[in-house]
Amino acid sequence: MTHPPNAPAASAARGTAPAPARPPGVPAQPSPALGAAPPAVRGALAVGRERLRVAATTEPGRLQILGAVLALLVVAFGAVTAFQVDDRATAADDVVSRSQPLSADAAAIYRSLADADTTAASGFLAGTLEPADSRARYDRDIATAARLLVKAAASTGGSSESAREIATLNQQLPRYTGLIERARAANRQGLPLGGAYLRYANQQMTSTLLPAAERLYAAETVRLQEDDASARTWPFVSLGLGVLTLAVLVWAQRRNYARTHRVFNHGLLAATAATVVVVLWLLASHMVARSGLDSARAHGQDSLQVLNTARISSLTARANENLTLVARGAVLTEDGRNDRYEAEYTASMDALTDALATARERADDDAGRTPVDEAASRTGEWQQRHKDARAKDEAGDFDGALGRIVGSEQSTGQAFDQVDAALERALAHEQVEFTRAAGDARDALTALPLGAAALGILGAAGAVLGINRRLAEYR
Repeated sequence: MTHPPNAPAASAARGTAPAPARPPGVPAQPSPALGAAPPAVRGALAVGRERLRVAATTEPGRLQILGAVLALLVVAFGAVTAFQVDDRATAADDVVSRSQPLSADAAAIYRSLADADTTAASGFLAGTLEPADSRARYDRDIATAARLLVKAAASTGGSSESAREIATLNQQLPRYTGLIERARAANRQGLPLGGAYLRYANQQMTSTLLPAAERLYAAETVRLQEDDASARTWPFVSLGLGVLTLAVLVWAQRRNYARTHRVFNHGLLAATAATVVVVLWLLASHMVARSGLDSARAHGQDSLQVLNTARISSLTARANENLTLVARGAVLTEDGRNDRYEAEYTASMDALTDALATARERADDDAGRTPVDEAASRTGEWQQRHKDARAKDEAGDFDGALGRIVGSEQSTGQAFDQVDAALERALAHEQVEFTRAAGDARDALTALPLGAAALGILGAAGAVLGINRRLAEYR
């Protein structure tokens, strides 16, 4: 029996459903392979959770987790310690090399301006021809103030309060020197207008320049106090993390002993020793730094502030004393009863006396007390000579009063120079005391950041090696 040639194809066709017609323009879609199941997709989080579960149920897995935690804790402790101590070391360095020198420069700016004003008045009183040494001293004071203003401007931010005061001083200083030159020119010609220009220049100095210099000094002193506070702040985060790291290391070694009855694990012991060294180093260095900063504040910074106040008061008193003779009673107090410059002289001398008494109490050695005692003694002589000069002036002896004010011997000017020289020596001594104490505080923190980081790495390596030693027993 014969079959048609296409019979097998027909039989196959009968066992297969006809494919539906594809609309024109729709591309053919690949058909899925027969018998292929879709792959099971598992999230990375689920896989990690499963692996952690498996690891946590076996001792080797627990040891791996413990080793990772210990290494992380020791490294984190070293890093946090390095960061926090570096921040405090930077603040201590700022106290020594930036904020305190700027505060001292601000005080020197005030002193230079006040001394220039005082010297200008003294030269005016000396006669129509100003003495050469008086002119040289005035020029030196103005040059010093200008130089220190440039230095301060380079060390302060453009938007800070200090920058605004520096800008005011730079704007007003040329105006003041211009008024002084007009006063000198009129004085050389014997014109009374010179006295008016001198009083106006003094008003410019006392109402604008010196207040700006005082605000600059106050702003820099505040910055010094902020840097000092930052340097002495305890690194509580680092200390807390160090205690936590030690606690976990001790627990890990106790766990190791309970399971193996082995007293020491050299790797964990090394990690513990490194952590203990960093903790003790941190405590010791910070205590030394705080002690140094306390000494710098008590025996340097506070004394410097009082001595600067004394020097400013002496300069103010001298300027008012000179202007008392220049004005000849033309400028009165608000109530119109007394000479304004004489009243301000008295107030400044009272402030000088009080400041010297405080400086004497804060001086901690003979080298600091001796110049203060000398300044106090010369201040008493100054006051007595001033009384004699005032008595002559009130009796109508202007030339006699003038000789007691600006004379070369037994004058108030001589006493003022002696007071100023003694205060300068006292300031120099206290500056050395401050720099030494603050430098010791900075040096105590210098090596710790690098040492903490290195010991943290060594401690982490020791923890990993100690755990790996235990893992090797399971292989």
